[in-house]
Amino acid sequence: MDTMKEHIILAEKRWTFYWIVGCLILSGLLINTVVAEVRMQTYTYKRIGDLEIKANIYREDDEKVRPVIVWIHGGALIMGGREGINRRVKKMFLDADYAIVSIDYRLAPETKLPAIIEDVEDAFKWIREKGPELFDIDSSRIAVLGGSAGGYLTLATGHRVKPRPTVLVAFWGYGDLIGDWYSKPSPHPRHHKSKIAEDEVRRQVSGPPIANSRDRKGNGGAFYQFCRQRGIWPGEVSGWDPHKEAKKYEPYMPVKNVTKDYPPTLLIHGTEDTDVPCEQSAMMAEEFKKYGIDHELLRIAGGEHGLAGGDPGRIDLAYQRAFQFVHARMTGRLIGASQSKEPYPSLPNEKE
Repeated sequence: MDTMKEHIILAEKRWTFYWIVGCLILSGLLINTVVAEVRMQTYTYKRIGDLEIKANIYREDDEKVRPVIVWIHGGALIMGGREGINRRVKKMFLDADYAIVSIDYRLAPETKLPAIIEDVEDAFKWIREKGPELFDIDSSRIAVLGGSAGGYLTLATGHRVKPRPTVLVAFWGYGDLIGDWYSKPSPHPRHHKSKIAEDEVRRQVSGPPIANSRDRKGNGGAFYQFCRQRGIWPGEVSGWDPHKEAKKYEPYMPVKNVTKDYPPTLLIHGTEDTDVPCEQSAMMAEEFKKYGIDHELLRIAGGEHGLAGGDPGRIDLAYQRAFQFVHARMTGRLIGASQSKEPYPSLPNEKE
């Protein structure tokens, strides 16, 4: 009898092991235990005069056709570049057999908002038209992810890019460009670290158009501080007065452009964010509810901008959720219509 019980227990353990492995494989968490070498290639996807606007492509060094993640960097539309891809996002999706495209776009204030959005739209046209030939992607499956201003631009692709992307993830992003948080002086210490005279700070961004902040001779960060201290960011990046010309911003504001056709979207935000308030993601979630959009809002308690200060375990779970949210919609492995049926890790009290 003891031997029989041991066999039964062993069989149950084996069944449990194979069940867990099967679930991990189906959810995309156990893919490619041996990862091939990753290659990075840089392409120019657009030219404006002498300015080349570029994209970096990361993928395994083979010819397998892969679905694609588009990463859009942050930096208040003023700073940053295609090299600034989130390391967790990069590892998760490369390990899971995706290709990643990280794009540049022209930066403010040298270039204004409509042209910035035009660059993003053109990047997606290029990815769809040239991507299958140049870097072996399935252009019918495109996910978009980005943080901060990249989160804003990610949300903007949901209504500006046609055909619409398959799924979006906005990390601490925003859908509103002219609210008090951006159009009035900031009270937060993070925006008062430097004090530079106006004529000097404007000289920092007085050069020719750029599409990557490493090519700017001046200090874009100082200019951003100046904008937040005075509450003038919306006007500086667009050329419009947010108080007198608010309507001009609406075609570029995701919170004003959600419809029933908007892509599935995951929003991740720290509750104590003093650069982009968590309310920005909550506003988007309310619009998604209104139109019945497949979405989730994950709030990380105590998280500042970029989630700093949040519980590390919850942050890990949020990134896992981001991967699974995207992977389920990119592969069609959604179980029913209810999100609660999906095999996502639980984030109690933080899910909207």
